[in-house]
Amino acid sequence: MIIGLTGSIASGKSTVANMLSEMGFPIIDADLVARIVVEKGTATLETIKEVFGTQVIHEDGTLNREELGALIFSDPSKRKQLNDIMHPAIREEMLVQRQQLVQQGNPVIIMDIPLLFESRLQSFVDKILVVTVTEQKQLERLMARNGFTHEEARLRIQSQLPLSVKEEGADAVIYNNETIEETKQQLQKILAIWEQTN
Repeated sequence: MIIGLTGSIASGKSTVANMLSEMGFPIIDADLVARIVVEKGTATLETIKEVFGTQVIHEDGTLNREELGALIFSDPSKRKQLNDIMHPAIREEMLVQRQQLVQQGNPVIIMDIPLLFESRLQSFVDKILVVTVTEQKQLERLMARNGFTHEEARLRIQSQLPLSVKEEGADAVIYNNETIEETKQQLQKILAIWEQTN
């Protein structure tokens, strides 16, 4: 069973991913994969250099994330260009990792994909688990965690698909508004049900 874990910024998805990891489930982390595909010497990094220029590459040949981030954050067309380069490479690497874990005989594999719905990767997984919070809680957490102003936090949240939309596309939802213990109990219940029906 391949479980797709997703949520939104400051929803607590990483907390749930850590719980799953502690339970011993293998995890394919899309954010880690996104770093692997742009490591020094990769074809993806070479393409980024060709498209965005040498200013997005450090002198040691690694990606200058700050420079690239500044370029794409305010320009939707540049952001799309970057996504068009990154997404195929990330998808390919995630499928390679998934295949390896299947071959190793893992009965349950977690694919931690923040942009599961935005990237239309529902076909990669058998079940979708969405970690959600109230909008107020999300704002508070993001401001506390990243030191954002109310406006900065709101803009970051609005740049993603609303959690309510993700909830509709989920096979199960974890409401992460209360304590970590309550979140864990919800997770254990969902896993128990899925393991019985699988």
